[in-house]
Amino acid sequence: MDNAAAFRRLTSVEVLAIGVHPDDVELGCGGTLLKLRAAGRSVAIVDLTRGELGTRGTPELRLQEAAEAARILGIEQRLNLGLRDGFIGESEAEVRAVIGALRAFRPRVVLANALEDRHPDHGQAAALVRRACFLSGLRRIETAAGGEVQAPWRPDHLYCYIQDRWLQPSFVVDISSHFERKLDAVRAFRSQFYDPQSQEPETYISSLAFGEYHRARAREMGHFIGAAYGEGFVAGGPLVSELLPGL
Repeated sequence: MDNAAAFRRLTSVEVLAIGVHPDDVELGCGGTLLKLRAAGRSVAIVDLTRGELGTRGTPELRLQEAAEAARILGIEQRLNLGLRDGFIGESEAEVRAVIGALRAFRPRVVLANALEDRHPDHGQAAALVRRACFLSGLRRIETAAGGEVQAPWRPDHLYCYIQDRWLQPSFVVDISSHFERKLDAVRAFRSQFYDPQSQEPETYISSLAFGEYHRARAREMGHFIGAAYGEGFVAGGPLVSELLPGL
């Protein structure tokens, strides 16, 4: 995939959501993205891999599903970096690919995979994105887009959304009014989740029980803040407040 050419067509956004697999962003922070879009905030999505090692579906089908999910979320810019599913690390090539995306989108806030989770790719991706966010601000690391050198860019904030394994959230976003629409975006990945008509092997996330668990997790996060549904995030450092939270 010629990422450098793709980067040149991108425009800057306030928030960039990154997921190692197509559907990670929808599951982890889809409600938050809907809320941001409803507030008029600019958002884009980057998928690091095509999810080619998944038991169900195909990489081509998952790209189509990702496009439909983005449409449901109201997000016009979605990029797939085509890194290797199952082998995500922090090689120079991988870091440079993420830096190129960061410099193309120039987000203030980056949302990334969980720091620790059931799927080892999730934590590895979080580490990759965290490293890229820092190195992207160094002018001596050169990247190009469409033949033009990209300017350095370092996001102000990196937050990791909570996925399968329980992690104590640094903060929770109330997504009550957007939760059902979020589920529509998740269901756009028809090959991956519960479908009684599917003839493919059942997986951890394709069971009816997984969908029930996902709703329960959103209720649990919402309970923390007195809301019906919520999405939790872990901050990479102290959160800044002008005075005191609540004042």
